[in-house]
Amino acid sequence: MSVTARPDRTGVLPAGSTRDRRIAGRLGGWLVVVACLIVWELSACFGVIRSSSWPPFTSVMSAAVAGFASGELPRLMLSTLGRMVAGFAFGSVAGVVVGLVLGTLPFLARALTPLLEGLRPLPIPAIVPPLILFLGLDDLLKITVVAVAVFFPVMVNTLGGARNIEPVLLATARTFRVSRIRTLTAVVLPAALPSILAGLRTALALALVTTIVAEMIAGSGGIGYYIIETQFAMRPDQMYAGVVCLAAIGYGLNALFVTIESRLIAWDRQEE
Repeated sequence: MSVTARPDRTGVLPAGSTRDRRIAGRLGGWLVVVACLIVWELSACFGVIRSSSWPPFTSVMSAAVAGFASGELPRLMLSTLGRMVAGFAFGSVAGVVVGLVLGTLPFLARALTPLLEGLRPLPIPAIVPPLILFLGLDDLLKITVVAVAVFFPVMVNTLGGARNIEPVLLATARTFRVSRIRTLTAVVLPAALPSILAGLRTALALALVTTIVAEMIAGSGGIGYYIIETQFAMRPDQMYAGVVCLAAIGYGLNALFVTIESRLIAWDRQEE
């Protein structure tokens, strides 16, 4: 005999029921991943996909284990993460500052909007060649490219959050003659934090993608360059091992960010 959880008088399901649904959802998601990997293995082993560039997943994992045992893959992953984190930090800080300023100074937003909207649609691969002329091929180029890619989604989300603040909050700050800087840090920033974090989460995935693209175009190290190098060397098992490492990095970064986000804006989720 099964017992179904019923909502209380407020219409909210018990916490245990919600937790069970979340666990079941995560388990179902992992089962889908496992099923995809099994299909990958079987398609290669039984010749469903007849190509030397499609190795079995077990061969890819063997290449990954060998890469970790030799220390090559950890070194490359740390190299990529270092560039990504540096670019993400610079781009995020700039995006938050510019977004807050433009959100509270409408005349400045009107003056800079044409410039920002003209630069925002530019694809990242298109700006790499011009930047090479000024920055060369060192890490400064890759960090700058990542910072530019991160800046726009963070700035747009911050600007939207700053513009959607309750007018009463700003009026209260003006009534008590709170300085503009204090209003930005104590009123606008906390109120816009959910929107800022949404932009940062989007920018986090974009930062990883941009770092890999920069390493592929103008790299001499990192996972991106490793993938290109193993592709040209016709070592598909090592190439896919690099791709699997990227997937693991992306998943781990997103999980870490979600954990931090839940702590920072727990008050916002309780109000929903």
